[in-house]
Amino acid sequence: MHENKKPGLWSRLRQWTHRHRVIVISISGVIVIAAATVVAFVLLNQKPAEAQTVAIPAAKLPEPAPEPVKYYSPLSGSLVADQASTTAPVTGIMIENSPDARPQSGLKSSGVVFEAIAEGGITRFLVLYQQEKPQMVGPVRSVRLYDVDWLAAFNASLAHVGGSAAALKEVRNGSYRDIDQFFNSGSYWRATDRYAPHNVYTSFAKLDALNAKKGFTSSAFTGFTRVDGKASTAPNATQITIKISSALYNSTYAYDAATNTYIKSQAGAPHLDREEGQIAPSVVVAMRVNETTVFEDGNRESIATTGSGAATIFQNGTATAATWTKTSKTAQITFTDAAGVDIPLVRGQTWIVAVPNGKGDVSWL
Repeated sequence: MHENKKPGLWSRLRQWTHRHRVIVISISGVIVIAAATVVAFVLLNQKPAEAQTVAIPAAKLPEPAPEPVKYYSPLSGSLVADQASTTAPVTGIMIENSPDARPQSGLKSSGVVFEAIAEGGITRFLVLYQQEKPQMVGPVRSVRLYDVDWLAAFNASLAHVGGSAAALKEVRNGSYRDIDQFFNSGSYWRATDRYAPHNVYTSFAKLDALNAKKGFTSSAFTGFTRVDGKASTAPNATQITIKISSALYNSTYAYDAATNTYIKSQAGAPHLDREEGQIAPSVVVAMRVNETTVFEDGNRESIATTGSGAATIFQNGTATAATWTKTSKTAQITFTDAAGVDIPLVRGQTWIVAVPNGKGDVSWL
């Protein structure tokens, strides 16, 4: 008699799977679908891995070159080579303007020119130089007291041939750098192509040596406020007429926008420097002054240099009403507008005309 053996576990499982394969297949399918769904859900909802950033050191750019330092002449406001040039000594020279003195030398190459009546309606120039060094300057003539007053603000030497009694008393009082031809004749000469007294000349080779010998090697002063010039897009003063005395001394100025200067004519003809040609300042100032005749060593013109008065400033092709003020003999002249605000002057040569109240006239188009 044979003993019945019970089937093993794997045999029974295979038998059960065979009998119920449809169920197994269905369950397997459900499991696979469920697993796929879970995987898909996880993949869809998984945050992307943050990209790892690697710090790359920034390229070191070269330092920008510093802006070059600019230095300007305190006299003319023009650009100069270095700081030392800003304290170069200023020299004033009295230059004649009678018809026998024309054309003059050294007028064009200068920083500031004061024009005023000397006597009999004849005008004369106080011409100031700092960086400018013309080697022919003249004719040199005598000085008046108002010239000394204007010069005083510039800490300047004064080259002249004598002067009125009041001017000589002032300029020789020890407060000024007097380089009068009377006492320094070797620094001047008389030209042979003109007759006395219209033939005294000098040069900056001679005057620089004379200034150095006397220790006049620098000038410390406050100049006019200066600004870069730019031709106006709406000019209102392109033709200027300044009547200071008579037709021989009255001047006109034609504005040239290309150079932003005023081409000067005198007595109906171009005003020329004998060596350098056409005179054309950057700024023209017509300054109204009170002028009287006084007796010193003869009848002399007297101009009130301190106080204030009306002025018109011509620059950039425009006319600006101003007030001039000089508070003391040594103080600099200032120019202000109706609100009392300082009016800067364009860099370059400045021509200042002292127009007598009640006699002279200023007009423009």
